Amino acid sequence: MLDDGRRVLLMDDRGWSESGPPNIWVQTSVQDIVDTTRAVVGPDEPFGGRSHQDMEADHWAQLAGVLGGHGIAADARDLKRLPHDVVLSERLLARVGHDPNDAVQP
Repeated sequence: MLDDGRRVLLMDDRGWSESGPPNIWVQTSVQDIVDTTRAVVGPDEPFGGRSHQDMEADHWAQLAGVLGGHGIAADARDLKRLPHDVVLSERLLARVGHDPNDAVQP
């Protein structure tokens, strides 16, 4: 959230799938989805000789770049220290059977 109250979506291009029993939505909590989302959005696992630190630095630099594309100057190191919300769509919340106004713990 910016000082003026606006929210800026930083990433919406990742996803995952899970399989399970036919009633998996009944057994899935909003918190489970939020926790998995935090793992899926990164930073990615190292590859090609890159370290965890390299991947983390690239992740935050990429997010700072997204903000830059919105005209918002942000330092990657500072961005890393700020709180980050996972925002689930009303459609997903309805599928899981939860009110979109329910609080989700970060």
